[in-house]
Amino acid sequence: MATLFKRWGRASPSPEPEMFAAPTTIGSEQQRPAFLDTLWLDDEAPVRESDLPRFTAMASDDIDGATEDAGQARARLALRDALGASQPVTTRDRFAGRHDALAQLIAAVEQQRVHVVIYGERGIGKTSLVHVFADTAREARYIVLYGSCGTDGRFDEIFRAFAAKIPMLFHRSVLPTTAAVEQALNFDSMLPPGPFGPREVSDLFADVVGTRVIMILDEYDRIADANFRRDVAELIKNLSDRAARVQLVLTGVASNLDELIGFAPSIRRNIVGLPMRPLKLDEVGEILRLGEAAAGLHFGDAAVAMIATMANGSPYLVRLLGHRAAMTALDLRRAEVDAGHVKTAVERVLTEWNATLPRRVQAMLARDESRAQWPLLVAAAEAGTYSDGWFIATDVAAELTGTATPAAIEADLRRLSTPHNLLETDDRPGEPRFRYRYPGVASLLLMSASMARLER
Repeated sequence: MATLFKRWGRASPSPEPEMFAAPTTIGSEQQRPAFLDTLWLDDEAPVRESDLPRFTAMASDDIDGATEDAGQARARLALRDALGASQPVTTRDRFAGRHDALAQLIAAVEQQRVHVVIYGERGIGKTSLVHVFADTAREARYIVLYGSCGTDGRFDEIFRAFAAKIPMLFHRSVLPTTAAVEQALNFDSMLPPGPFGPREVSDLFADVVGTRVIMILDEYDRIADANFRRDVAELIKNLSDRAARVQLVLTGVASNLDELIGFAPSIRRNIVGLPMRPLKLDEVGEILRLGEAAAGLHFGDAAVAMIATMANGSPYLVRLLGHRAAMTALDLRRAEVDAGHVKTAVERVLTEWNATLPRRVQAMLARDESRAQWPLLVAAAEAGTYSDGWFIATDVAAELTGTATPAAIEADLRRLSTPHNLLETDDRPGEPRFRYRYPGVASLLLMSASMARLER
């Protein structure tokens, strides 16, 4: 059998200095799960060419019945489509667990005519929500424009691209029989050739007639340019003051509204904040029922509860674990997904995440010093859920139940930064902030914390 798991405890190529001088006094309820101490290594057997894995479906999604039972292959493809976690949900038939949020978003746009800021932690379903919202709005004949932000995004480039998708037919000054319509020109033809700002954009979009336009700026938290954010805030105010038929929807990783838009009192009355909360148990079940209907399986109550606990309210993790657990059940020719299948799925996910880390980081996490400070490591991962992974010692203290002071926690965090290089440090004015150098470490820690709670 091919190797499934690697052992963390393999010796490092060279000795490393102690990670901590002495353990900090912290709560002991958060222990490392036994699974991480007992990863096994299967003996490898010779593999014949005829035994090598093969695709079960063609690139056209037609089933190759010669390699596997056709029913099993179709169930696997159906599970991929229903519960696949590698991409956001883009169609309403795969959307579940966020009906209330979708209703609030539609009401804000349609009834209140305001701009909307959607915020929450990573993997909480923001991008899926706006994709399904866009599909719903297009059905109502809205022009919906989607843009994903990057760290080097420029205001004029993004809004020129948006304007290029709005036909001149919807400009107040253009008649249906004019040359601009016959030549299929768009709004970008009325923008200046060089850089421009929010005034030019609002002047142009204030003349939209005959339709309504929604512009979605996804992953807005990635914008690092303060001038870009200032221009967006000014554009929101200008569009609102002129009652333009154009509304913005922003999404981003943040714990509150100010983290995304800053302190801008002048636009607070023009926007609605929509926080994305963790999924409840019944919403987790709603997502998993998509997999049941697609593949003809049934998730037992214990399996649903275990997935809900491990996912901690994240739709991404619900889909990831639900898909892996269902695939495990299919491998075993079972019609019901039970807690054992979920546990296998969790262990495989943890193993894959661990394998993506540098070897020295894997060795570091396997050491006794890491065991002693496991609650601190997990609390740091939880504190870094927002704000692009950055956190401060006070945030970590809020996640712990012991008597450690922020000063003692900061000292331990610095020991993780140098010489072990597990964390990176930003010594900004005031309280310094920290972040896991490899995002996979934080994901592994959070999942292992959920697993430890189940083992207890």
